[in-house]
Amino acid sequence: MATTKRERQKAARRQKLEMEQRANKRRKTIRRSVIVAIVAILVVGSGALLFSGKGTPTTTTTESTTTTVATTTTTLAKVTIGTIADPSPAGTFGKAPTMVIPPGTPPTTLESKNLITGTGLLARAGDTLTAEYVLGTYSSRKVVQSSWTSKPFSFVLSSSSVIPGFADGLVGMKVGGRRELIIPPSLGYRDTSPGTGIAKNDTLVFIVDLQKVTAP
Repeated sequence: MATTKRERQKAARRQKLEMEQRANKRRKTIRRSVIVAIVAILVVGSGALLFSGKGTPTTTTTESTTTTVATTTTTLAKVTIGTIADPSPAGTFGKAPTMVIPPGTPPTTLESKNLITGTGLLARAGDTLTAEYVLGTYSSRKVVQSSWTSKPFSFVLSSSSVIPGFADGLVGMKVGGRRELIIPPSLGYRDTSPGTGIAKNDTLVFIVDLQKVTAP
């Protein structure tokens, strides 16, 4: 009888230990899932923060092309795009570019320059674009972000999806092209600092390789 009782006690202890081990395993699995979800949200959120712009239908003049961006709220003023006087080296499409921030005082209006002229589809407002880019700032005088270290960036060409100067500056670009943009604070993040290397009221410099255009 004593032996049987001890065996039952041992079996009960083993069962309790197994239940505790299974419970611990479930808790670890749940914690891992929560951590993965949080990391994914932070990654997506940081990209949205960097490029998100508030706005809506905007009429944009780029070189000789005027396009209306179909979005959802108020209309932005017509933007006249100047030409960058001291552009970065053209480099090679498909390879990370070398950015040189122009010397002197930053421009107060949007400026653009085709470093490489594309021959593919034309980017129009409302299209979905896939591109590689580097971003530099006048405050840091260097590149502060690059898609070349992660993956290409896909977005709708609209000032409700990206900052106004980025949307305005890419209208009329062709696939296979490389374009440099200098974006003043009024068409960028204004008096907000969205991340490291981007100061309040900063002037932004982008070099963009346009890889794909998909019409809506």
